[in-house]
Amino acid sequence: MKFERTWLFNPANNRFPPRVETFMTESTYAGRDDYQHSRQEASNTLIDIINRTFDRGGSVLIPVFAVGRSQEVMLVLEDAMRNGKIKNAPVYLDGMIMEATAIHAAYPEYLNKTLRESIMVKKENPFLSPIFKRVETKEQREDICDSDENQIVLATSGMMNGGPVMEYFKAWVDDSRHTLVFVGYQAEGTLGRKIQRGGATEVTLTEGGKQIKLPVRMAVETADGFSGHSDKRQLLAYIATMQPKPPHRILVNHGDGEKTVEFAKLIKSRFGIEAVALRNLETIRLY
Repeated sequence: MKFERTWLFNPANNRFPPRVETFMTESTYAGRDDYQHSRQEASNTLIDIINRTFDRGGSVLIPVFAVGRSQEVMLVLEDAMRNGKIKNAPVYLDGMIMEATAIHAAYPEYLNKTLRESIMVKKENPFLSPIFKRVETKEQREDICDSDENQIVLATSGMMNGGPVMEYFKAWVDDSRHTLVFVGYQAEGTLGRKIQRGGATEVTLTEGGKQIKLPVRMAVETADGFSGHSDKRQLLAYIATMQPKPPHRILVNHGDGEKTVEFAKLIKSRFGIEAVALRNLETIRLY
């Protein structure tokens, strides 16, 4: 959940008449040193990365999740190009991004007030901007990879576990002009996490049933703040301002390693609320 207004949605609701008895929360970014940048900081970072890449004659590859992150990045790019913060360049969408975007555009009543009014009242739908190009064929993908023009590619999968993003990565990974930009969470054990940490000077990939080794020469950057997860600060603020009162009990899940345990202890010490870090296959009786 996100307890902050995003480019797509209003902050997560925390007003529940009558009082919530048991509340389940995630803890993805609830670790001791976890901190998420604001949406505006994320936007500024992404714009800076793109401009630096374009200045050296390169293109930008952004691994994305089809639902949520793709649409937020699209809104930032559309606004930046419309207002001259980034020069006009094609933004290619590869994977299930366009299908997911069509659902967002079809139900604007669920989006935040600004975006809803833009689509429903002003009849200005940023998702339909001509900068966005759908990639539909293998040949089109190859043309994009071979082009010397500045381009931006949003492609799935978001953690680089497969999907069309890998085709662009294979084509651009050994070219220092290009940039790989992470805008979403990279889980342990994924190729995205390995590359993001900066320890991968070479990657082994599969092509045509054979393993190939490729040097990582393209720039690797992260635009923090696009995540759909709240950080520890926002999660605590959500609990503290729940109305009419904080819940009797909080169940903590969805966190790497010991983050669930640490966050449960923090909740108990901060609010005096019973907090439980859920374990696999554990059963909790609600009454």
